[in-house]
Amino acid sequence: MRVRFDFGLVTLDAELLDTPTAKAIAAALPITGSALTWGEEVYFETPVKVAREKDARAVVTPGEIAYWPDGDAIAIGFGRTPISKGDETRLASPCNIWAKALSDVKTLGKVKGGARIRVTAID
Repeated sequence: MRVRFDFGLVTLDAELLDTPTAKAIAAALPITGSALTWGEEVYFETPVKVAREKDARAVVTPGEIAYWPDGDAIAIGFGRTPISKGDETRLASPCNIWAKALSDVKTLGKVKGGARIRVTAID
């Protein structure tokens, strides 16, 4: 299954992974939210509540779409955050990786805090 993140000026498509988090997010679609930014990360609250999975991690590869259990939020890191060491993409705390972006997440640098976000299923 694929999803589309529509940030207004930017869209990003992603392929869901086979994880409990991906299944919970897919079941909640469509999801709308308001963008928050933290360094080179865009995140937004969701109605989804999922526990931290055993393989959750804070350091992600740009293009991995994460769910932040501590904030019930989807987090998309595309570069350095305020707590990154070196060139890593480090999220605030361990997150569940549930999807993989199908295009360059660096385009999310254009997204400003407060932007409306809509996540929908696509074919």
